[in-house]
Amino acid sequence: MPTEESIATKIAEYLLEIHATRLQPHQPFVWASGWKSPIYNDNRISLSHPHVRNYVKKQLASTIQLQFTTCEMIVGVATAGIAPGVLAADELNLPFGYVRSEAKKHGMGNQIEGDVKPGQKVVVVEDLISTGKSSLQAIEALRNFGCEVLGLVSIFNYGFDATALNFEVAKCSFISLSNYDELIKAAINKKYVKAEDLELLANWRKDPANWR
Repeated sequence: MPTEESIATKIAEYLLEIHATRLQPHQPFVWASGWKSPIYNDNRISLSHPHVRNYVKKQLASTIQLQFTTCEMIVGVATAGIAPGVLAADELNLPFGYVRSEAKKHGMGNQIEGDVKPGQKVVVVEDLISTGKSSLQAIEALRNFGCEVLGLVSIFNYGFDATALNFEVAKCSFISLSNYDELIKAAINKKYVKAEDLELLANWRKDPANWR
């Protein structure tokens, strides 16, 4: 049976291989928040690659099955968490729903979509976690609706100190299949970046808002 570390390494390698994750330590990306970043991650690209998509599906399902044994429903976070959530729910033969960033301004005015019921034990699925803000907003919406949120599972996690604190304050456990540390190790091993860039990449994670 693969270990958590070997799974994290494999997913990191896959994300680099299909260019779902790009590293540019000397030509940084600019995030919507205005942060300059040496990394850009778009896990939706994995959906176009069956071997990666199937591996992620199986590992999400296995993690949920092992860590959240009483799970009754999978809930994705719109929009990028919907597809991996559906894949995991299908693998586990569980019902699926998703949470919008805000309630619709027409029709039924739903924020939570699907046949979700108060009292259900749900696991939230995300594609990636940065600060955790959008994920925790979804968790709060589910709790306000009356669901019992067992935890959250994501494909990738940047590993910011603030993220762990935010989830601790919200009293919600979270698990990520892969993370920034494993990604950087894989990138150096596979020669996507040079070893001398390691310090630069490490410094970004320490203070992403002020990194240059």
